[in-house]
Amino acid sequence: MAINRPSLDGLTVARRLHQRLSEWQTLVLTELTPPGDRLLAIKVHVPDFVPKDAPAQNEAGGIRRVARGERVIDPQLIAREADVGRAAASGISPVEFAVRRSLSPATVRHYLSSEVSKLRRRNRVDAIGIARDAG
Repeated sequence: MAINRPSLDGLTVARRLHQRLSEWQTLVLTELTPPGDRLLAIKVHVPDFVPKDAPAQNEAGGIRRVARGERVIDPQLIAREADVGRAAASGISPVEFAVRRSLSPATVRHYLSSEVSKLRRRNRVDAIGIARDAG
């Protein structure tokens, strides 16, 4: 189901499924993964997105990992988040990093928020410390 449908979108369906069938896991296959949709997906217990144009073995592997209760994270997204985290650790502001990488400041802030959420920390300073300690 499409994420951005006008009547009943995929994330609303995922939220309702989780409320009624919490033992089920949901994986979203999508063409685009805007930062706002990724954050909403985490809030409605969707482990992550798999690109629709990914090779079939990647989609199948993602389905198997979600079925085992694992998160599925796009490697390109991890690389972008890691770049943002390293920049923040070096003292570069989110706006400055956004300009350097031709990203919107909101996207950079989303990546930082995502890292904070994934590491279950209160703020980006705590998250940067954990990430740095973990290498």
